[in-house]
Amino acid sequence: MQLIVLHYTAMASAEAALERLCDPGPEVSAHYLIGKDGRIWQLVPDDRRAWHAGAGNWSGEADVNSRSIGIELDNSGVEPFPEALMSSLEGILVNLLKSNDLTPSNVIGHSDMAPGRKIDPGPRFDWRRLALQGLAVWPKSAPDPGWNNEAFLDALNRFGYSEISDQDAVLKAFRNRFLPGDTGPISARDRCTLAGLL
Repeated sequence: MQLIVLHYTAMASAEAALERLCDPGPEVSAHYLIGKDGRIWQLVPDDRRAWHAGAGNWSGEADVNSRSIGIELDNSGVEPFPEALMSSLEGILVNLLKSNDLTPSNVIGHSDMAPGRKIDPGPRFDWRRLALQGLAVWPKSAPDPGWNNEAFLDALNRFGYSEISDQDAVLKAFRNRFLPGDTGPISARDRCTLAGLL
């Protein structure tokens, strides 16, 4: 496996999500489901393909399902992610990164590989917390490189965002992860953040 993709369930409960993820009809599955209370269900073995990512790509490669592990988080997308859930997620990520020889840059959100189509795990997810433990990436301080819009999109592509044809969608995905709440045209803050990631 080359990637770990984080999702939120947007369902009423972990049990409702579990029922849907185990129902063959919708053709939706994930390797792991983590409840708000920290309970963990492994639904698909790590070395098997799950149907969690759908259309999209990351770093120029499509068919993300065949090269990733999907983790569903019991969350509506508009509420904070509870401590018990985050703690369980961190434990899983430590093991998955080690066992698959992956780096923090291999942990992405569903919205990263499918901007405009997906928004999870959303702006309430604490990526910085994961990064402080070496489980995801976070930007270092960097000066404004002064990129124009085309150069900024090219830099997003170099970082891994492959779906850059819809500038508004990819900018929103980038901001939801690294600059929650920011809006408007591409700014110096966007440029500095991306430069710090690269």
